[in-house]
Amino acid sequence: MNLVVNGDAESGPGGSATPVTSVTGWTLAQGAPALVNYSLGGGYPTPSDPGPAQRGSRFFSGGNSPHTSLVQDLDLPADGPTGRAAVDSGQVSYALTGWLGGYLGQEDGVRLTAEFRDAKGMPLALSVLGPVTAGERSSRTALLERRAHSTVPPGARTARVRLDFTRAGGTSNDGYADAISLVLTTSNTPGGRA
Repeated sequence: MNLVVNGDAESGPGGSATPVTSVTGWTLAQGAPALVNYSLGGGYPTPSDPGPAQRGSRFFSGGNSPHTSLVQDLDLPADGPTGRAAVDSGQVSYALTGWLGGYLGQEDGVRLTAEFRDAKGMPLALSVLGPVTAGERSSRTALLERRAHSTVPPGARTARVRLDFTRAGGTSNDGYADAISLVLTTSNTPGGRA
């Protein structure tokens, strides 16, 4: 089960390149993102551009701000197969996934992070994905899948998921993101390796 709420930009206001002041499931920490329809055109990613095979109708964009940040603070399960006892014995793994990209040869981009924290909010581990460079996209408008996986650190009780969009030039922040997920699974042996 994906712990991230609205990781696909499908819920709440949006649908155009106009920045929004709130995003369902996310806290707006800086700037103003846009939740853009793939059908909008005008240089934005389209359904035929590289991106998630099972994409919805919208994706995240950095809007017009030089820097835009969206944050979710997630409680990890207390009980069950991925609950605290399993985490503390090193038997829970995570997969952080996101489709990240940008516009043509521009270096605007987005970074996706997941920071695992203990009960007092102290950081225990950090995974960082992106930004995807224009070179990695072959100077095409595209979103490319990026993944990280590891063992959830013992003592972790929450995870902070963050999208940071950065404008390198121009007037639009053309960092793009879609299909953001954080999924926990159990492994058969301590240390998260099956």
